Amino acid sequence: MQNAPGWTDERIRLISEGSKSALAELYEQIRTPVYSYALSVMKSPQDAEDVLQDTLLEIWRSAGAYVSRGKPMGWIISIAKSICLMKLRRRRAQAEEPLEDYINGLGESGRLSPEELAVLKSCLGGLADSEREVILLHALAGLKHREIAELLGVSLPTVLSRYNRSVNKLRKMLQ
Repeated sequence: MQNAPGWTDERIRLISEGSKSALAELYEQIRTPVYSYALSVMKSPQDAEDVLQDTLLEIWRSAGAYVSRGKPMGWIISIAKSICLMKLRRRRAQAEEPLEDYINGLGESGRLSPEELAVLKSCLGGLADSEREVILLHALAGLKHREIAELLGVSLPTVLSRYNRSVNKLRKMLQ
């Protein structure tokens, strides 16, 4: 099974030995969750793509130091988180990208109709940043609540509360 932690651990081991094909395979496995996470933080498709590429480069550089604890995706997302934070610190002086650019980035895949994009924009715009982050990490990046708690440095009950509050808000908005 290609999404199993052991499969990912093996790819990282091969990357540490210089295997470019293992890096390409790992990229195919992680691109959607890492991009989704980066997009939720950076709110810009271009910045999210940069984070994805920088994450891949850092995996290439750091693979030899990786110690398997059965959660390779957590390690990979923590790399992406560090890169996001570094980029956010750099652009702190600049104005934050408007939410509309972020939402439009989600629609670039062409899988959303203009009507769906409008509904998504309206709904996500009605959530607080912390609520939107938890929803996107769970729904788009596929992270478990426990992993989100570790990643954000908050308790599991906090993540569950934010998630449930967000889902309830989204339900009310859609009614």
